Amino acid sequence: MKLPRDLSGEDLVTHLRKYWGYEKVHQVGSHIILQTPQPSPHRIAVPAHTALRIGTLNAILSAVAAHKNVAKEDVLKGL
Repeated sequence: MKLPRDLSGEDLVTHLRKYWGYEKVHQVGSHIILQTPQPSPHRIAVPAHTALRIGTLNAILSAVAAHKNVAKEDVLKGL
């Protein structure tokens, strides 16, 4: 699976909100804090950078996939 190299933090936040049930709680500096209540409460911070680093993107996708009990590839669909 190849991760997108030019994905911005804002684009990732939009995707997580639209397809995975996350809501923006607040922003601290350049980090956007997202939260979802389902299947259990989960918070994640997404840097609001123009292009996310590959390791950062991979860690966020892995955390979302583990929490939602889906494959990381499923979270990537639609980006």
